[in-house]
Amino acid sequence: MTDSRGALRLLLFLSLISFSGWCFGKPSILIIESYHKEYPWDQSYLEGLREQLDDDYRLSTFEMDTKRLPKSAYQAQADKAWQVFIEQKPDLVILGDDNALKYLGKKINETKTPTVFLGINGNPRDIGLPDMPYVTGVLERPLFKRNIIELNKIMNGKLKRLLVLFDSGNTSRAAVDEAFKGQKTLRIQGTTATLELVATREQWQEIIRNAPQHYDAVIVGLYHTLVDASGQHVPANEILEWTSQHSQTPTFAFWDFAVGKGKTAGGLVLFGKIQGLEAAKIVKRVMAGEDISKIRPVTAKNGRYYFSKSELDRWGLTLPQSIANHAVLTE
Repeated sequence: MTDSRGALRLLLFLSLISFSGWCFGKPSILIIESYHKEYPWDQSYLEGLREQLDDDYRLSTFEMDTKRLPKSAYQAQADKAWQVFIEQKPDLVILGDDNALKYLGKKINETKTPTVFLGINGNPRDIGLPDMPYVTGVLERPLFKRNIIELNKIMNGKLKRLLVLFDSGNTSRAAVDEAFKGQKTLRIQGTTATLELVATREQWQEIIRNAPQHYDAVIVGLYHTLVDASGQHVPANEILEWTSQHSQTPTFAFWDFAVGKGKTAGGLVLFGKIQGLEAAKIVKRVMAGEDISKIRPVTAKNGRYYFSKSELDRWGLTLPQSIANHAVLTE
């Protein structure tokens, strides 16, 4: 009996050693998030990454938290991320969103560590991507024109004046630059879209209150860097809830996390998970030995019709059959 127990313990010990060696033998990937783990966008793209990479790689994350911290703190957060990179010595780095790429792309490239970005709204050329042979990834382009055309159909051709409302953070400015090209208005098939970038909660609230005098509808963009009158960050969910409760014009969205009961009615939106899935494809190509300098950045163009039934009902809106046939409803 004693020999049998001893043999069992030995077998268990050897199994643990084998499992440990297999686990720690996996290639390591460091994911540097521009934002934070509670942010729905991060949760969504991390889901896509983990779905494709968890089985074959060891994933770790660092949160720069630049949605909630002031710009003056961004460099310090980037320095912390750099220290984590130095300590971990990952086989590959994933940079989530514009700030991570802006503050760390060149520096990590100099170490010749393969780096894959995702969620990039800005033009990578502006930060010297052509001179970073070890960096490539996935671009994010909000579907401005297509969304406006589809929303006009939902509003039976009555969408003549549209407000596009964003906070004034780096990501917002990058997101709108390609569509608006420095202009404040955009004309699309009979609809005039007006862009507003605001910094404070009070500015945002004033614009929403006055919207019925000037606009037929509002598209809520990003609202995550707003501060109050004392300069303190305002939680994003508070902004969205207040907007839903006080808006007297229909509200729509560019991103899935802003859609739902007590939020916005929806639209042709982007999902973070798609960014994660596309980035994971590039990661697998690089880890399989493909030369990263030969892999060009891609644009994830897949949008999805995503709507809140309760919010559509609230505004007395019915989806045209051409949209309803492809739409997903949140409730």
